[in-house]
Amino acid sequence: MENITVKDIIEATGGKLLCGDENKVIREFSIDSRTGTEDSIFVPIIGERVDAHRFIDSALELNGATFTQEHDHAEGDKPWIRVDDTLEAMQKVGTYYRNRLNLPVVAVTGSVGKTTTREMIASSLSSGLKVFQTLGNQNSQVGVPLTLSHIDQEDQVAVLEIGMSERGQIEKLTTMIRPNIAVVTVIGVSHIAQLKTQENICLEKMDILKGLPADGKVFLNGDDPFLKRYRGKLPFDSYFYGLDGECDYRAEEIVTRHGSTSFVFCHEDMRFPVSLEVMGDHYVRNALVALGVAHQMGLDPREAAGELSHFHGQRQRMIPAGACYLIDDTYNASPDSMRASLRVLSTMDGITGRRIAVLADMLELGEDERDYHYQIGEYIAGEKIDEVYVYGDLSREILKGIEDHNGKIRTGHFPDRESLTAFLLDYVRKEDIVLLKGSNGMKLSEVSQAIQNKE
Repeated sequence: MENITVKDIIEATGGKLLCGDENKVIREFSIDSRTGTEDSIFVPIIGERVDAHRFIDSALELNGATFTQEHDHAEGDKPWIRVDDTLEAMQKVGTYYRNRLNLPVVAVTGSVGKTTTREMIASSLSSGLKVFQTLGNQNSQVGVPLTLSHIDQEDQVAVLEIGMSERGQIEKLTTMIRPNIAVVTVIGVSHIAQLKTQENICLEKMDILKGLPADGKVFLNGDDPFLKRYRGKLPFDSYFYGLDGECDYRAEEIVTRHGSTSFVFCHEDMRFPVSLEVMGDHYVRNALVALGVAHQMGLDPREAAGELSHFHGQRQRMIPAGACYLIDDTYNASPDSMRASLRVLSTMDGITGRRIAVLADMLELGEDERDYHYQIGEYIAGEKIDEVYVYGDLSREILKGIEDHNGKIRTGHFPDRESLTAFLLDYVRKEDIVLLKGSNGMKLSEVSQAIQNKE
């Protein structure tokens, strides 16, 4: 934060200064008592297990000020600010600071692909602007105000990711950041245990529009069955992106090869080739919205495409391991992202060996979790995939879905990660292409590392 004092923070939060200098400058928040500087304010958040107020004294050894909602008296040179709720106070300061900033904001939400889409939009906008983007995965009720505090006056545009875990959180975050452009990627089943239906998830994600000004712009995935229903129904300039022929920004002639994807970008009379160093239709959609946002912000899409041609991303990785070619997509998994990765494996050109999918459980899918795994099996049965090996109790349903619809795909279930690893190390060959995909908690990354280490 720039030019924010304790007095400003008191004004933003309606808090009370218990002690210290109201003119002290505050540049950032700290939510960890072990970190901070003389220019940061400690935010003691009350969590499910720990009340961080117990760490205020140690936090003030590093930090220059603190919030509190549990003290009515304090003494000392460092400011203590009494507020009703420390998390809400941090959010109010984030809102106050955002309102002082004179720069456009692009906000990204969705069930799948938020981070990659945000990174690709930031990459495309960097062709002509100084871009700030969400730090790491700070897209939550805590993370968004932390991120806002790091925007400075030199930034020309901010690309911010916002997430949720329960109803009402998207509206709170979009009101905080006041985006000029809103992007919704996919309506999946993440958090369906809390929101019960995909319709409810869609309503929550579309709440991002509640923070838009009257002249705001909206980008929606035109291939998503829930989002395409909004065509012609929104009071904003709206653009649909995807592979469907009716999309405003669309892709044609998609080709996926070892580690790369190419396509033709189409918008009205504009057509030109785009090359990406990542694989799959989902990356094509991400690139389309990135180029669309750049175009609507007055940048040359061709120059933006030049920036995207160097994009690598942090999720799916193509690794030429000694034992085989690996598609390492072990960061996390949901039904939508699982299908996207399987589609990459199925459609890659120039494969001379076997197409092998190594899958593990998708976690936190609620009461219908077995149905979602079975549906993945049904999907695989219609794809160009030779063999599927899984571990985890839920993943048995994947095999059942395959076997009920395609008896030609070779399958196998393993009781644990160790036996799966041992099998693969002995079984795969150099010309094989092997996809690794599962929820992070299943630790398929350890399988990936073992294969990479094999000489």
